[in-house]
Amino acid sequence: MTDQVLPLCVDLDGTLIHSDLLIESALALLARNPLYGFAMLFWLFRGKAHLKQEIAKRCEIQVATLPFNATLIDWLHEQRPRRPLVLCTASDAKLASAVAIHLGFFSEVMASNGITNLSGHNKCRALVRRFGERCYDYAGNGKADIEVWQHARNAIVVDATPALQRAAAQAAPVERIFERRPRRLQAWFRALRLHQWLKNLLTFLPLLTAHRLFDIAALTDAGLGFLSFGLCASGVYLLNDLLDLDADRRHPRKRRRPFASGSLPLAAGLIAAPLLTLGAFGLAVALDPRFALVLLGYYALTLAYSLWLKRIVMLDVIVLAALYTVRIIAGTVVIDQALSFWLLAFSMFIFLSLAMLKRYTELLAMQTSGESKASGRGYNVDDLALIQSLGGASGYLSVLVLALYINSTASEALYRHPQVLWLLCPLLLYWISRVWVIAHRGLMHDDPVIFAVVDRVSRVVLALGAIVVIGAL
Repeated sequence: MTDQVLPLCVDLDGTLIHSDLLIESALALLARNPLYGFAMLFWLFRGKAHLKQEIAKRCEIQVATLPFNATLIDWLHEQRPRRPLVLCTASDAKLASAVAIHLGFFSEVMASNGITNLSGHNKCRALVRRFGERCYDYAGNGKADIEVWQHARNAIVVDATPALQRAAAQAAPVERIFERRPRRLQAWFRALRLHQWLKNLLTFLPLLTAHRLFDIAALTDAGLGFLSFGLCASGVYLLNDLLDLDADRRHPRKRRRPFASGSLPLAAGLIAAPLLTLGAFGLAVALDPRFALVLLGYYALTLAYSLWLKRIVMLDVIVLAALYTVRIIAGTVVIDQALSFWLLAFSMFIFLSLAMLKRYTELLAMQTSGESKASGRGYNVDDLALIQSLGGASGYLSVLVLALYINSTASEALYRHPQVLWLLCPLLLYWISRVWVIAHRGLMHDDPVIFAVVDRVSRVVLALGAIVVIGAL
């Protein structure tokens, strides 16, 4: 072959895309049915190529939404008139062909076929057999590609560490380097959703309502409970993002999440999620076994929500409200306080209203973008009016629960002037009505709890409520 017609062979996982199709397809299958995990172990006994083929047979990857390496693709478009482009990957042939068809500039696809796993030594042998020794250029990104570069004419190094760049230069002349995207700590902060830990402040609510804020032992236990819930929640968020890649990529905002966008490797998430969860339960068991059981219930309910319940109309919002209430139950258990019927009833209604608000905001955004159905949910945009009425009613019921509590003997036992607490009712009525008006106008953040924290008027209402409570003491 002359230099002009030497093919450029391009790796897929980690090179052409900022992801890994084996992990993506396996996660998609597990999201459909977790029992596939046992089947995957059986398939793996027959080899990695067989595993990839069996998984690919049973799932469809939306290749159009994959996190492609845009800089590399632009360069490949420039190379297309000059030399043949070959997609050469360890991914299964079915998935690789779908990617090649979508991009439209590959003249040939070489991939794993259920028998041979086309990676490392196998890929090297296949390329030499197909094109000859030093008769191809190769673009790759990992240690497994070093042997392939050793038999290539030129190396194109993509998204690689400095050490790998040096190894590639020793293996073959480097034609071009596509610099590694920075692995910023900020991406991990976003993936862990540390701002969502604000929701776990609910574990301190029983401490406040029981007037034990200055009980140092109880405050310490509540703080450790807050940390345990935070670690557990972050572990669940990572797992949820890994299982919901396709839906996230089709969402106007969620597509920028670290795993969906390819900012963080999927393998790192698969390691971090169980570590966070184990850390959370280790702390919970050391704190109080009863608290650990509540945390286990929270984790199981959250996992069930991520895998199944979020797709069931209305049950999803009830579960979301229950997850907030479980935090309050956990805060009650960790300080060894009796559960309050009034607090639990109030929290269930107010958080059901906020869960409805969250769904309403998502559907309104879908309607604005011209979509008729929420991806990964059981709702249609036609449900907007119904959700709005149910959500508003639930919010007002929480005010009714508050009013009944104020008029009960339970409030008289804790407050010297319980009648002052009546001022909380108009404040809460105003806040609930306002957030629904804001949502109706399309100005609500997609997480109402976060909105309540950053919204200035909400903070003023909270401050006034605190003044009312202090006045009732």
